[in-house]
Amino acid sequence: MKVLMLNGSSNTNGCTYTALSEMGKIFEQEGIEFEIFQLGNKPLRDCIGCGQCNENGCVFADDAVNEFIKKAEEADGFVFGTPVYYAHPSGRILSFLDRVFYSSARRGNQNPFWHKPAFAVSSARRGGTTASMDVLNKYFGISQMPIAASTYWNMVHGNKPEEVLQDLEGLQTMRNAARNMSWMMKCFEAGKEAGVKRPETEKVYATNFIR
Repeated sequence: MKVLMLNGSSNTNGCTYTALSEMGKIFEQEGIEFEIFQLGNKPLRDCIGCGQCNENGCVFADDAVNEFIKKAEEADGFVFGTPVYYAHPSGRILSFLDRVFYSSARRGNQNPFWHKPAFAVSSARRGGTTASMDVLNKYFGISQMPIAASTYWNMVHGNKPEEVLQDLEGLQTMRNAARNMSWMMKCFEAGKEAGVKRPETEKVYATNFIR
């Protein structure tokens, strides 16, 4: 089993990475492989709703969106981490995930995210963490992804990695979340081996009101 983790910060080894790495320690203990996918600081375009998604993902292949989607096909769970900018997730991670999830949704039953556990992490010096966590959780809610929980809100605090390491409650929250997510993934795998099939998804009906 494998967890694909997304670091939505331009700082590849900063506070968000520190939180994800704390979860990674538990995944290793649980015998679960993990990868931290770095969003980095290269340019990213927004989704423009062109509707030209294809079997590879987004029609624009000049960044890491389709690479991430390909990795998602082999993953059994996901963790998305974001720094907090102006009481909100980074614009970069939202642009990235909008395109990832929009193009994946258009694949129907081949959506690589459906029915896989997920967890969102926010990192801030002080405020805006709960609002950021709420935004990321919406990607899970619309994609039939069970959300893993922990013992406190999914956040760490600090202005630099060494300060995050002093946030003992935040780090504990990360570890407990990783344990819960590991348990969920193992339960899902056991259910699959026992012949429990994934739920059938109805055809999408988009309700449009013309005024």
